[in-house]
Amino acid sequence: MPAPLPPTELPTSERVVVLVSCGLSFLGSSLLVCTHALWPELRTRPRQLLLYLSLADLLSALSYFYGVLQDFDRTSWDCVLQGAVSTFANTSSFFWTMAIALYLYITIVRGSPTGTGLLCCFHAVSWGVPLGITVAAVALKKIGYDASNVSVGWCWVNLDAEDRVLWMLLTGKVWEILAYVILPVLYILIKKHINRAHAALSEYRPILSRAPAFQPRTSIADKKLILIPVIFIILRVWSTVRFILTLCNSPAVQNSVLVVLHGIGNTFQGGANCIMFVLCTRVVRTRLFSSICCCHYDELDWPLQRSNSYWQHPEPHKDKDVPGPERTKPLLSST
Repeated sequence: MPAPLPPTELPTSERVVVLVSCGLSFLGSSLLVCTHALWPELRTRPRQLLLYLSLADLLSALSYFYGVLQDFDRTSWDCVLQGAVSTFANTSSFFWTMAIALYLYITIVRGSPTGTGLLCCFHAVSWGVPLGITVAAVALKKIGYDASNVSVGWCWVNLDAEDRVLWMLLTGKVWEILAYVILPVLYILIKKHINRAHAALSEYRPILSRAPAFQPRTSIADKKLILIPVIFIILRVWSTVRFILTLCNSPAVQNSVLVVLHGIGNTFQGGANCIMFVLCTRVVRTRLFSSICCCHYDELDWPLQRSNSYWQHPEPHKDKDVPGPERTKPLLSST
């Protein structure tokens, strides 16, 4: 590999943008964790997997925030620590993102039963593999200062490592590129399966009086199936572009627009998940806004019984976005 390019300078404005993105991702991941903790009735298996993804994104946002704030200019103990944490969290996020897609494929397309065995396998792979790679990278002194040519202020693979390309692949890029292929394929297969099911159901709709009521809910679910891989690729592709430009030793890797897009894409995954699975999911959004309103009412000494009655007797049939317990399906619970 040719000699590396000079360090990429990060103006204060670019650092501020990336720091804000880190903060929003941290808040979004925290909100996903809180909704899972507060409302047990929303703890479906897909949302349980989403919880683990949110924990990885939360840890990733924290480590990136520290790295961008410090804007390292050499390898130091905190540079190595930050690089190790972000490597583990970022790689784990890739694995959990693919685990969610695989789970939906198994349950919807294959119709196979899923138990604790599959979940344990997801844990072993999604936490174990990133941990093993990170420990090996730290032990072999591959984590360190990278001149921000393949990062945005934070530390990753040491610029002085002779086999740095190999370790860039192992500590993130190979899993990122793999996700570009696996996610669209799985979600396309899922959507095709759902479309076939809708077509089979359509001939019976004239005699099913309640069939139209399902259309808005399934339509929203279909849109999210499309958005999940699309949003992932839109966020992550800038990092891959800069990686390729680095391999080509191109000065375009230091383009300020590309650097900012890379910084936002790597740090905003938690915020994007929050938008899709909290703010754009009616049952969760309604619970969240109602909880905020109830807190406001409590401050005004409104009767507590009214809010308690609401929580104890929800009306799931009014929420077309998510079905009631008796109608819950793997796909719809993922919305």
